[in-house]
Amino acid sequence: MNTVAVAVPRDAPRAAWRVAFEVFKPRIALEIMLAGVAGVAITGGPGLAWGALLVLAGAIFVAAGAAGALNHLVERDLDARMSRTRARPFVTGALSGGTRWYLAVAALLVLAVSAAGLATNWLAAAYVFLGAFTYGVVYTMWLKRRTWLNIVIGGLAGSFAVLAGAAAVDPAPGPAAWTFAVVLFLWTPPHFWSLATYYRQDYVDAGVPMLPVVHGDRVAARAIFGHTIPLVLLSLLPVVWGAGPIYLACAASGGAYFIWRAYLLSRSQTPSNAIRSFLASLLQLGLLLLGAIVEGAIRGSLVHL
Repeated sequence: MNTVAVAVPRDAPRAAWRVAFEVFKPRIALEIMLAGVAGVAITGGPGLAWGALLVLAGAIFVAAGAAGALNHLVERDLDARMSRTRARPFVTGALSGGTRWYLAVAALLVLAVSAAGLATNWLAAAYVFLGAFTYGVVYTMWLKRRTWLNIVIGGLAGSFAVLAGAAAVDPAPGPAAWTFAVVLFLWTPPHFWSLATYYRQDYVDAGVPMLPVVHGDRVAARAIFGHTIPLVLLSLLPVVWGAGPIYLACAASGGAYFIWRAYLLSRSQTPSNAIRSFLASLLQLGLLLLGAIVEGAIRGSLVHL
């Protein structure tokens, strides 16, 4: 059995933190965790007890981090061909991707799912599992190398996080939670297609059939713009079911900016427009999650004593 080797300079303890940070993709895991918390908030009702909310949030974070580590393990051959990713630990040899890493990923996922089920309910735990499975297995292992639809289906990972939070409050979530889950599903493709347009040559070199590679930058840009319109319109619908003015302001401002940047990209497929569309997608998501969580905290639908 292979061992997990970590090569870290003795005089650089911060390098070890950097390696751990990169392998588990904590930025993405944090976004997915906040999507789960937003799912609790957007559902309404009494919310969760502080302890249950913290365990659920931690479980989503750990599950997403495990899926991120699996992504690094499985894609190290692709990462070696891309300028953006060739410095990742499994590519450089800072970490050796042996069997124990796969066992560690599985153990973390089991721990996360079990914690979510014991702290809330097993439907929420099932959604936690499905989110990690969608990203780590369906997207990374089954679809990414085969079809440009990879990230379209992979977008379900964020949706499952929302549904995990919603199901923790109510096993039969209402229309606001389901709409928010669809918003996360629609958000993921234009987010990644913007990045793939900017790094198009990387994906060509790696042989990954992302939309800009298969159908060109213009088609990808039009698809990005085409996604942003229903995405933003749907993100406003939770107001009909009780989301308040803070959520509305966040959804409208972030959505308007994303539409604008996507429109500019559809007019001119420059690297500058592509990366700005990508950053606009991050801003929009951040504002949506912030608005939902703040509104939930104010209304008392996030936590209770």
